[in-house]
Amino acid sequence: MQARMYSFKRYRKFILPLIILLAVTEGAAIICGATFGKLFEGLYRGIAFFGNMYPPDWSAFSEMLEPALQSIVIAFLGTVFGALMSIVFALLAASNLSHPWVRAITRFLIGLERSIPEIVILILLVAAFGLGAMPGVVALSLGCIGMLGKLLADIIEEIDPLMIESIESVGGNKLQVIVFGVLPQIIPNIISYTLFRFEINIRLSVLLGAVGAGGVGYELDYSFGMLQYHRAFTAMIIIIAMVFATEQLSYYLRKKLKMEGALK
Repeated sequence: MQARMYSFKRYRKFILPLIILLAVTEGAAIICGATFGKLFEGLYRGIAFFGNMYPPDWSAFSEMLEPALQSIVIAFLGTVFGALMSIVFALLAASNLSHPWVRAITRFLIGLERSIPEIVILILLVAAFGLGAMPGVVALSLGCIGMLGKLLADIIEEIDPLMIESIESVGGNKLQVIVFGVLPQIIPNIISYTLFRFEINIRLSVLLGAVGAGGVGYELDYSFGMLQYHRAFTAMIIIIAMVFATEQLSYYLRKKLKMEGALK
């Protein structure tokens, strides 16, 4: 009985796909030059480089607080504006609320935005607005549409149609259907997904800061560029603390939101 459980016939349908996967993986590794030798060599160099960064320059800690706060503000504004725009796009992209051609166009725009990385959007916006927080906020706001717009549109299409039909049966217009029939059903999802997107925007604000949006990401890039590795290590510690604190706060708020929803 035990031998039958581990027989070749039982698992042979998985062997060929596994062999193909291993062959394709090996071929891709050879083409792009990703070998275990280079991996271990890079790890050794990374550890040696990390030794050059230690200890952190604690005297620069106070200088990093304002840029860190700026990164948080950029992420916050980008999330708020992006969430508001995402709600509008989600309503237009829902098949149970909008005309088919409006839905098709809106879905195309959401997909198009999702295919363009935020860093590419930022580079275009820097050319339009110049360096600073403004292009960072706009880039993160647009980035929210691709993610939140699609998620919320899918949720709207799956909501209970009885409330919408009841409002329409008493003569309610489209705006009243949205305000009284749709939004009350998706508000918990809006809050939960927006908090999750805020976590992502905190990380992205650091990346975008390194290429022109300012904040602690700029300080990190500047420190590396000036070979001030101890100062760069301080910036890294602040970034890690900032991301970790944001994730814990978001997790706490989402958990509290779910508990309140369960009690209701």
